Amino acid sequence: MRYRPEHKLEIRRKIVKDASRRVRAEGLNGAAVSAVMKDAGLTHGGFYKHFGSKDDLLLESLREGFREIEDTLAQAAEHSPPGEAWKQIVRTYLSLELCDHPERGCPLAALSPELARADKRMKPQIAAELVNYKSRMQPFMPGERAADKERAFFAIFSTMIGAVEIARMLPDRAMREKVLANARDFLMRSF
Repeated sequence: MRYRPEHKLEIRRKIVKDASRRVRAEGLNGAAVSAVMKDAGLTHGGFYKHFGSKDDLLLESLREGFREIEDTLAQAAEHSPPGEAWKQIVRTYLSLELCDHPERGCPLAALSPELARADKRMKPQIAAELVNYKSRMQPFMPGERAADKERAFFAIFSTMIGAVEIARMLPDRAMREKVLANARDFLMRSF
């Protein structure tokens, strides 16, 4: 049976999307090739028709995760009243919904410790994704000058990432919401 020319690209996109969600939910080791291929309805053997190595898949899945959260946050910011974009980003990022579903959330909140220990060959690409993330979010940040917006990005996102990581450790939903609400309130009063 002949496949359409775009079939291979569609399959690759599905594998990357599935792997991205699996990695954010289960960690870098959660994206076992066999599990990812099974999610896509394919055999383990077909993996190398799409990727040169597991690291290639991990990097693409991280890029997909960053693109997904960037799109979510940018959309929230773009639909907010003037001057409120960064606040809407904070509300969206620190929502219980994204906290309780790491597979749809920020790769940094899900994977920071693992990314810090990633193979040295992957670090430049991981750093490039962080730079892209900052570039996409920086225009929405509070501040007049680019340097002020960059400082705000790092302060706001570092606080949000930490708050989500702490909240995810807590078994009680009310406590998770309290951690997120405290971080939201703190950030809203700080800028």
